[in-house]
Amino acid sequence: MAEVYEFFAGGGMVRAGLGPDWTCRFANDIDARKAASYRANWGTGEELFVGDVAGIDPAQLSGQADLAWASFPCQDLSLAGAGRGLAGPRSGAFHGFWRVIEGLTARGRATALVAIENVCGTLTSRGGADFAVLMRTLSEGGYRPGALVIDAERFVPQSRPRLFVIGVHHRVYLPDSLQHPGPQGPFHTPAVVRAVASLPPEIAARTLWWTLPEPPARTITLFDLIEPDTRATPWHTSDQTDRLLSQMSPLNVQKLDAARHTGTLTYGTAYRRTRQERGHRVQRAEVRFDGLAGCLRTPGGGSSRQIVLEVIGDGVRSRLMSPRETARLMGLPDSYLLPAGQGDALHLTGDGVVVPVVRHLTRHLFEPLIGSVRH
Repeated sequence: MAEVYEFFAGGGMVRAGLGPDWTCRFANDIDARKAASYRANWGTGEELFVGDVAGIDPAQLSGQADLAWASFPCQDLSLAGAGRGLAGPRSGAFHGFWRVIEGLTARGRATALVAIENVCGTLTSRGGADFAVLMRTLSEGGYRPGALVIDAERFVPQSRPRLFVIGVHHRVYLPDSLQHPGPQGPFHTPAVVRAVASLPPEIAARTLWWTLPEPPARTITLFDLIEPDTRATPWHTSDQTDRLLSQMSPLNVQKLDAARHTGTLTYGTAYRRTRQERGHRVQRAEVRFDGLAGCLRTPGGGSSRQIVLEVIGDGVRSRLMSPRETARLMGLPDSYLLPAGQGDALHLTGDGVVVPVVRHLTRHLFEPLIGSVRH
């Protein structure tokens, strides 16, 4: 039975992805509402600490886990953020997490693996300085790090690329089958290759190029996850739908017309975005009918809510995406208990980690590496 410490745990989606062969020895989140969801789904054991990661004493963590996972806040690292990076008040929580890891190491209890997940903007934040901080911190802390970008669309019908930095402790035997001598495959994207090339030479020399196989072709589409009718988010009035359609650019109107011309029931999604056009800020509805949802976000206002479009011939209906639909897009089963409030549920899923992505990393990297420690 492998063991994990799950930092910034949210509703425990990493725990769901790791699977039943893993035991969570410690979990942490600062958000009491997310913590309530964690307890609702994983029980009321004493492993969950609700509070700021900066207030955690390493002595609170029991045992010596195999993996420490940290999906720390992305706001200061995202392309839409203010560019403060790891010096910002939200994303700077990484440093509090790392102080716990240093405390465990000082006690002879370093985890075999550290996994960090965040937005791809981490690679370029502050001209690459924040990525360099992450890689240097892991390297100087006794871990050899490697970076991957995995888009959740390989597993679920949601476009959601994320950066994963996986560090392996120097005491762990590293089989040749788990690493390449250089970048290879779809998960070492051009952005990853550029970011590693920009690292200080001594850090780049310790950077690993993980071997991660491609998953089987995804068989589910957005159509399979949509609820035809849901009380959670009723269909808009015809006037509301007409207003949405009026906000489409000519290119997006073409996408809608193409869906209409199929003559079959089609589902798509839309986001409202503010664009600069001819010196003016204009609200636009941007749609897609490629079988994928756009990247889920936390509800920071009505414009950040994803909209479902149902098209049958000339008929078009629209409504907000339901919390259960967002949970399915994160790879959560319908048995997963969501908060009663829509805002809380959407915040939980929009901040989460896609469950099948974690499962893929677990099966092809975490468990083989931990097996090499134990044998």
